[in-house]
Amino acid sequence: MNQIFKTHQTYKIVAVTTLALLLGACASTGTAPISEMAAARASITQAESAGALDLAPVDLLSARDKLSKAEAASQEKNYETAQQLAAKAQADAELAERKARAAKAQTAADELARSNELLRKEINRKVK
Repeated sequence: MNQIFKTHQTYKIVAVTTLALLLGACASTGTAPISEMAAARASITQAESAGALDLAPVDLLSARDKLSKAEAASQEKNYETAQQLAAKAQADAELAERKARAAKAQTAADELARSNELLRKEINRKVK
């Protein structure tokens, strides 16, 4: 009887250990990076609104491509890769937005400089 008890005890220990290992393996795969992908999508939308398609197309297209790959990785339950790609997509989109805004600001500054030069010429012409 004592031998049967020890055998059952051993089986219980093995079962609990196996279950703990399986749960640990499942936990390490993580969860889908839903918030990271949503943030990347929002950044892409902001970049598009800033005119990145015309002013920073390479960075915007890179962001879109990385987000697409992140979505594919997430579908394959490769959540770590999906999270990394989503973060890179967001960074590319933010870069595209900043480049677009910088290009617009430079254009506005150039127009102001031309306008100032025209006014200066007009003033000099009237003074003479």
